[in-house]
Amino acid sequence: MSDTTRKVLLGAVAGALLVLFYTHVMKERSKRDGGAQTAAAPAAGRPAGPSGFSQRPVGVVVAPVRAERLALEIEALGTARANESVEITAKVANPVTAVRFTEGQRVRRGEVLVELDGAQERAELAVAEAALVESRRQYERSRELYDTRVLSESQIEQIEATFKGNEARVAAARARLADTVVRAPFDGRVGLRRVSVGSLISPGTVITTLDDTSIIKLDFSVPESYVSAVRPGLAIRARSVAFADTDFEGKVSSVDTRVDPSTRSVTVRAELPNPTGQLKPGMFLTVRLARGTVDALLVPEEALVPEQGDVYVYVVTDGTADKRLVRLGERRVGDVQVLEGLVAGDMVVTEGTQKLRPGVAVAIQEAPPAIRQAGEPAGAAATP
Repeated sequence: MSDTTRKVLLGAVAGALLVLFYTHVMKERSKRDGGAQTAAAPAAGRPAGPSGFSQRPVGVVVAPVRAERLALEIEALGTARANESVEITAKVANPVTAVRFTEGQRVRRGEVLVELDGAQERAELAVAEAALVESRRQYERSRELYDTRVLSESQIEQIEATFKGNEARVAAARARLADTVVRAPFDGRVGLRRVSVGSLISPGTVITTLDDTSIIKLDFSVPESYVSAVRPGLAIRARSVAFADTDFEGKVSSVDTRVDPSTRSVTVRAELPNPTGQLKPGMFLTVRLARGTVDALLVPEEALVPEQGDVYVYVVTDGTADKRLVRLGERRVGDVQVLEGLVAGDMVVTEGTQKLRPGVAVAIQEAPPAIRQAGEPAGAAATP
């Protein structure tokens, strides 16, 4: 076989193989295209997800936007003070002879707390009283002699001055003797005892403290923007961490006449009845003042979605989630006022917001028992 014939045969075989390969490739492509169309047919009319599969609705819990009367409040922090408070001190330098109180005891005004040695004061009083008796006798005799012109008017005046001077000395001696007995200046409860029998105390030495806590004075500051809303008689509620579940109610008694230029706030004083003595001077309390009411739209705090400095909520409409920008107002425990962006009756998502995007289909679920107890009965949530 010549070389020319061999080349012709090889070319024919190669061409036949190329035709067979092309035919096989076209058949495989036709099969794939037909299978894809068959798989896509059942999904017609349903939304497709990013991978071509149908997207399931996201389960969420919703709550309605409520229209209510909202109590506007001013919040502040205050320090409790006794209605009356004083350190009991001595006025004279004498040894203590008796202590008449026990620590924590309730005492009445005028009740004896401590007795000091008054021997010297009693002696001084006796001398002053003796001098007074003598000067009084001389003064009475001088008046008789003046009538008979035996004594001149100037002599009578000198005797009278001596008499009145002795009266003053007796009064001073009695006052010094009275100072050896330390009494309660008002009704209250005494604190810790700081002296003992035999102690030599001097003027200014603190014996104990006395506090009248039947009424607690509560001092706190509010911004100057609220000055017009704060007035005597305004009701307040206060709480202490020591009694977390107890509200102590009282009223504003006075408002300072000046605004602090460094803090731009004004000091307010309220009075809280304290018949059981639960509140103690020095306690730190959270204060709430009611400053009126307004018609407001309220949503649960859980519905808020902060994002880049703004706040959004998801509203469920016709089975889909709509993301809305809102402007907030006052807050209260568990709720927040919405000033713009919602209307009463809108159903906002309170659980499941992290899984939502605008336009996503949702399936409303029943709220957990704890949430129902806080605001709505079981089964209240339904598809709008």
